[in-house]
Amino acid sequence: MRTSIFLVITLVLLAVCQPQAWAQTGPAPAASAAPKRQLQAIRITEAIKLDGVLDEAVWQQAPIATDFVQNRPKPGPREQHPTEVRILFDDAALYVGAVMHDVSPDSIKRELSARDNLPNTDFFGIFLDTYHDKLNGYGFIVTAGGVQADARYSPASGEDFAWNAVWDARTAQRGTDWVCEMRIPYSAIRFSTAEVQQWGLQFMRRRQALRQDFFWSEVKPEVDGFVNQWGELTGLKGLKPPLRLSLTPYVSGYVNHNPLNAEGTRRTTTSFNGGADVKWGINESFTLDATLVPDFGQVQSDNQVLNLSPFEVQFQENRQFFTEGTELFNKGNLFYSRRVGATPIGFYGVGLAENEKVVRNPAETRLLNATKISGRTKNGLGIGLFNALSNDVYATVRNTETGQEHTVLTQPFSNYNIAVLDQSLKNNSYVSLINTNVTRWGSTYDANVTGGLFRFANKKNSYAVDGSVVYSRRRGNRFGSDQAIDDPDGYKYTLGVGKISGNFTWGLNHRIESDHYNPNDLGILFGNNNITQSAYANYRIYKPFWKVNNMSFYSEINHTLLYRPTRYQSMYVYNGFNTTFTKNFLQVGYDFMYSPTTHDFFEPRTYPLGEYYVRVPANADWIGFLNSDTRKRLSLGVNAGLTYYAEDERLPRPRRLRYRAGFYPRFRVNNHLTFRYSLDWNLQRHQIGYVNGGLSSGEELDQPFMGQILLGRRNVATVTNVASVAYTFTNRMSFTLRARHYTSNVRYQDFAVLQPDGQETLADYRRNRDNTYNAFNVDAVYSWWFAPGSQVSIVWKNAGSTYLLGEQATPLYFENFNNTINTPHNNSLSVKVLYYLDYLALRRHR
Repeated sequence: MRTSIFLVITLVLLAVCQPQAWAQTGPAPAASAAPKRQLQAIRITEAIKLDGVLDEAVWQQAPIATDFVQNRPKPGPREQHPTEVRILFDDAALYVGAVMHDVSPDSIKRELSARDNLPNTDFFGIFLDTYHDKLNGYGFIVTAGGVQADARYSPASGEDFAWNAVWDARTAQRGTDWVCEMRIPYSAIRFSTAEVQQWGLQFMRRRQALRQDFFWSEVKPEVDGFVNQWGELTGLKGLKPPLRLSLTPYVSGYVNHNPLNAEGTRRTTTSFNGGADVKWGINESFTLDATLVPDFGQVQSDNQVLNLSPFEVQFQENRQFFTEGTELFNKGNLFYSRRVGATPIGFYGVGLAENEKVVRNPAETRLLNATKISGRTKNGLGIGLFNALSNDVYATVRNTETGQEHTVLTQPFSNYNIAVLDQSLKNNSYVSLINTNVTRWGSTYDANVTGGLFRFANKKNSYAVDGSVVYSRRRGNRFGSDQAIDDPDGYKYTLGVGKISGNFTWGLNHRIESDHYNPNDLGILFGNNNITQSAYANYRIYKPFWKVNNMSFYSEINHTLLYRPTRYQSMYVYNGFNTTFTKNFLQVGYDFMYSPTTHDFFEPRTYPLGEYYVRVPANADWIGFLNSDTRKRLSLGVNAGLTYYAEDERLPRPRRLRYRAGFYPRFRVNNHLTFRYSLDWNLQRHQIGYVNGGLSSGEELDQPFMGQILLGRRNVATVTNVASVAYTFTNRMSFTLRARHYTSNVRYQDFAVLQPDGQETLADYRRNRDNTYNAFNVDAVYSWWFAPGSQVSIVWKNAGSTYLLGEQATPLYFENFNNTINTPHNNSLSVKVLYYLDYLALRRHR
């Protein structure tokens, strides 16, 4: 019955969103890419001085790329203030000279920032598809203030600014023009050994004064894909891929003060580290990246939160080695890089005898090394190999009576491995094969996941079908136990079809994850055992009309069943809208979602799934948002939302409600100094959920309820404050300070025992289960890129947290803030120096 309803609603949704609703007749025409433009590069023999002044005579001999086409806010018109770009090359590098004409010096925005950030500034970029496969590319961007940014482009990762290359650029302002001169060494990119080559080529210019984006080869927003809409670079003859070999050694020193260290251990410790990153171009297509004895102690602190859900918290990856050049390894979403060097698998299960306590228990696994080999052949075959090794990790346990200590293994020596084959096909299509493997030494388990992916688009790139099949395999015993793994084999498959280009797009998707599918040893999945069907329909207006620049409507319907046993879980209908006004660039929008009654099989924490679930009443959720013009010195973003639940008449309880709001001002003092602040507030009233922490046989008030599933009606209030200041001294030197305070309060009102099939009976449970979690972090970073690829960084990190239970818990915000500030904090000060050594440069200076 529910499946029939799902299909009916899907058909209605697609009919409602057809283009005819916008006064069109007949089928919507397929969007097609613009004709390809070409530019010839000129070989040079004389030296080019990189100074932002195109005064060498050879610049005037090169063909000019100009007459750019606007992409935003109004696609189609030609630029009024011309951009002129020329390309030169020699045996070592590609040279790009660009002149951006403007109306006045004041119209050129020049806010400075750290590398890879593009704030309130004009910029120019060149994009290269060196294998001309129309799928993968490089981007090199320079702001008017000389700040560099670089990115990779691929179907797997989209626009990936985590990728970094070693190249150089200079800018200068000349009256009403600004000039950019770039040198991109061949060691920064990969290309074939063919005598005559043709690359995909694109240029982009942003005029921030009017928030206009221009492309040399027209990019139509209604056409699916970006790289496939680039032009072509010709004239490249006699290029020889160089020996790409570089070494970036580092030294670092830390002073750490932790007042919470166990008794009998030092509160203040020092450490010195050394290692290196190695990059070696195996051939013209493939590169080896290795990090030896890596040091990730300076990465930004994680945003710790109170987790009341049955699933783990997914943290952002901030380690550069795992964010740079990982587009191949991210295919299929089977790789969650935080698994490598994660919390030891036995961290929470250190066995203690009587009169013993843990005095040291490392929360991170130190890596010995990590290596990546990746690249793509001239025939479009991408190959990626990743390997990392971590050493044994031990906790130290002390006998409180005798003082004797011994160690307990919490993480065995482990090998992490990924292999990827990705074949690019015509029409923005591909087929891929991915394998991930974790092998652990000793009497524990190993894990292996293998997946195949595909995407096939028609010749016009207007329709596509995609899908995947993934198999997971685990063998061995649970860590520290003789019990065998209970999910040895599992699978997942997906299938989708849709219209991918044009103002109107739609799609149908189907996915199954079996009850034993488990990719979490090297990937992340929050819950398996699902059958999901969904349909979406979107309509976008890209060209300005009335008083707005653009307009977008999004709709989706989703229906989920439990895979085994096959039982209804959830369903929702979603609609979203956003638009940007023409004159003031004010962006407004909303998201609305309606969900009938939901059966949450995961919240009770009972396995196998199917007998127990928490019943969530039907609800409607709405959130609206507004963002002001970011060109202004003071800009502001705000949002507010409400979730309104139907009454649950089974028990005498108040109606559930959820309120949330966000406030995000930013003040730019000048081109060097910017302040940012964000406030997020969330209040859930009368939420029903599993009592966090569960029941303990050692608690007298818990004993009558042991073996039962205890739920609580609770109010959960969460407030997150983040304040940051950034001062950029030059385009290569910056200082940032970020402070975050997070507090979440849980106040229980009453309790119930969960019965099979979602039934609940009120319980006379008396133990106070209120709790408050506070977290406070400060990250202060000074960074100086004193030479291409070489950096000095000084980092101060301050971290503290409190977890208050029972009577100690308090909902008072400022009391929590004072408590957090006055709690002893861990402080760390570190200095790290990287120095980039290029073999080719060293050889020239011999």
